[in-house]
Order: sequence, then C-alpha cells, then structure tokens
Amino acid sequence: MRIAKLNRKTNETDISLTLNLDGTGSSSINTDCGFLNHMLILLAAHSKMDLEITCVGDSDVDYHHTVEDIGISLGIALNQALGDKRGINRYGSCILPMDEALINVALDFSGRAMLCEDINLQTNKVGSFDTELCKEFMVAFSREAKLTLHIMQLRGENSHHIIEGIFKALARAIRVAITIDKGFEEQIPSTKGVI
Repeated sequence: MRIAKLNRKTNETDISLTLNLDGTGSSSINTDCGFLNHMLILLAAHSKMDLEITCVGDSDVDYHHTVEDIGISLGIALNQALGDKRGINRYGSCILPMDEALINVALDFSGRAMLCEDINLQTNKVGSFDTELCKEFMVAFSREAKLTLHIMQLRGENSHHIIEGIFKALARAIRVAITIDKGFEEQIPSTKGVI
C-alpha cells in the first residue's frame, strides 16, 4: 500500500496528514483557510488520492504559514508514499479549462525539485486568501515532493478560476504520473536505475 502519514509541528503550524495514493479521491480537510480547504478537496478528488489534513495555524497573522507548511507536508508525504518510484509512469500532464481560464501543468517525479511557472493573477485576494500564496504552496510542494513542476496559465482573468484550474490540472497530472505502468511494475522509470 502506498500510504504516508505524518505530523509536523512548528511554532507557526500544527499539521496532521494522511495520504493514500491508491484511493478514490475522498478527503477530510480541516485547515483555518476556507479557500485552501476547497483547493485541497479538489486536489484529492481529481488525483484520486485519499487525503486527510488537519492544520491549526497562526491565521491571526495571515495564511502564509498554513499554506506553505501544508505544501511542505503534502510534498513530504507524496515523496514518502512513492518510495523508490518503482513502476510509476513518472511523467504526467494536463491542459485544463476552468471557464475562461486555461491551465497547462506538466510534471516529472524526477527526484529534482523545480518549479517553473507563468501565472498572472490580476487580484491580490480571493476572499481572505492572498493569491500570491498559490505560488508559495507550489514552491514548497514541488521542493519536498522532489518534483519538476511546470505551470503555465495560457489564459484567464478570474483569479478563483485560475487557481482552481491550477489545482485541478496539478491533480490530473499527478494521477497520470503516479499510476503504475502495467507490464513495468518492477522497473525504476529511469535509465539510471534510480530516481
């Protein structure tokens, strides 16, 4: 079973997380940020990973630490659950429309952390969520998942639609990449023999 559980406590956040890569997309998300809850529920549903997260953060300051630390925790859990990455497709991509927004996500579980993004959000907030935190989440997540992640906003005006499109496209790309490649279940998907 490709499952990871972790607890991460700092002076700013207290996070408990359980991740099952071979799930159905069910989720139980309880953070102090409603918009982030919404995005993580979408991430679980569209990736078909089961995800449970509780986070108590210093939201009296803002949501920065909550968003970043959940990105860190989810990245660590995903990397742990993948183990040596034996048998996975490794690569995934998705071009996803979200109303007027069009998002392209391509990723590689390469063992090399990198985020390349071209995101142009035209508002500073979606509700009480600072839109710049979308990038902060992706930086932390890609670094700890040891993931090469490219995100391109091909079009879009509504910040909610753009960010939602990013999370859905990320989820769909992850779903492809972590799927076991039938007939190659025992192979490491690299000519190096290790990722």
